[in-house]
Amino acid sequence: MRLATIRTPQGTRAIRIDGATAVETGHTDVGALLADDDWPAVAAAASGPEHGLAEREYAPVVLSPGKVLCVGLNYRNHILEMGRDLPEYPTLFTKFADALIGAGDEILLPPESAAVDWEAELAIVIGHPVRRADEEAAIRAIVGFTVLNDVTMRDWQYRTTEWTQGKTFEATTPLGPVLVTPDELPGGVRPALPLSASVDGEMVQKADTSDLVFDPVALVRYISTIITLRPGDVIATGTPGGVGHARKPPRYLTDGALLVTEIGGLGRLTNRARAE
Repeated sequence: MRLATIRTPQGTRAIRIDGATAVETGHTDVGALLADDDWPAVAAAASGPEHGLAEREYAPVVLSPGKVLCVGLNYRNHILEMGRDLPEYPTLFTKFADALIGAGDEILLPPESAAVDWEAELAIVIGHPVRRADEEAAIRAIVGFTVLNDVTMRDWQYRTTEWTQGKTFEATTPLGPVLVTPDELPGGVRPALPLSASVDGEMVQKADTSDLVFDPVALVRYISTIITLRPGDVIATGTPGGVGHARKPPRYLTDGALLVTEIGGLGRLTNRARAE
């Protein structure tokens, strides 16, 4: 199943995508849909207003996730690029919902930062509450995957040893365009999908999600040991090599730059950077 949140004149609406058309589910966003215990049946039976997809404007696939948990240093090639050893445990930090934007929205470049970087990522969306998950429970909890770019203010990230302040500036993190359930993806809950990012038409990141050190199931198991994961929560799984900060000299997003983030089978984010 493929789900998304679109903007309409009546407000945001969750939709089930059927080919080139979409049907409203009766919920304001995918997060609200997932809060229904019987959401698969509800989504499958939805018969609300229909929309063509060609001209639709996508909101973040989940508007207000209770948690946006992020993983650093989780691609083997990126870890080696940054001159680090493979980690024994996941590196975790957080974002807040105010950072999220839609698949075609503008990324705001804050005047306080001169080092705005890109990080293409596979994002997990949680569909069922889970705490201290074993493997089976973790698999059940993963409702699907979407695309995220963890746009990062490097000069703020490295002001201290804690990263969050550089990771959650407002209106900087595109999430979407759609959520795709594991049954539609090669590898299922451990998807093997091509991932890429380009800036102004130049490919800057290219990898495969099978290169993750800690796969989605392992991440759900680890994080749910700490805190209950709930429907609509998002886990960004980390980025591969090719980030601007690692280049010599470093390269960052500038006013007018076009950032395109794509994962095979999940879709594409196309976001123009604009000075705030």
